[in-house]
Amino acid sequence: MYSSLQRADDLTMRPVGPQPRTQVKWSPSRMTGMVAFGDAVTAISPSTQGQTRVLMAGATGGLQCDVNTGTGVPPATLAEFNFNGGGSDFYDVSLVDGYNLPMRIDNNVGCGIASCPVDLGPNCPAAQKGPFDSTGFPVGCKSACEVDVANGQGANSPNCCTGSHNTQPTCLASGVTNYQYFKSNCPNSYAFPFDEPSGTALWTCPTSKNAAYTITFCPPP
Repeated sequence: MYSSLQRADDLTMRPVGPQPRTQVKWSPSRMTGMVAFGDAVTAISPSTQGQTRVLMAGATGGLQCDVNTGTGVPPATLAEFNFNGGGSDFYDVSLVDGYNLPMRIDNNVGCGIASCPVDLGPNCPAAQKGPFDSTGFPVGCKSACEVDVANGQGANSPNCCTGSHNTQPTCLASGVTNYQYFKSNCPNSYAFPFDEPSGTALWTCPTSKNAAYTITFCPPP
């Protein structure tokens, strides 16, 4: 387990012994936003854009967010934050870019918990299953959007909410391939770009509570 709990201008990591899960903890002092993603090795680095992001092994840009492609290589589970947005912290566990490991966001002030605690790889629908490790075990589950992009259909896709489907009224959960697989297994996650009407995609916490947040990778179900 690796943990960190400090100001945004003093980001470090310290191993605290072998643990079955990986955790990152911090208080968002002077932080404006953050994305966490990747495998199982956690690194913390201030970005060049005035934000702070947590990156994983395999992330583009190494230990620093790439200014053009700073999110993880899909499929990738994301933890997303926007701090002090009009008096509230906004956060979610996103499967919009697909899934590659379970994740949970906790806090110490009693606000809601965003999570996807289930391994979505083994039972992922066949067209979206993968990539696979050397033994053939699925270590990810692609989003339907990623499949459309790979097939040259990403520019006008109900799965990507692009083209003629680029607004909430024209991009509904009912039109997203295998939406229910992601949402039924991980109801407290963001399952497609316009998932907020579900009521369990985007979570808020009053900034005045000065919450400290914990991201847990591979939490217990």
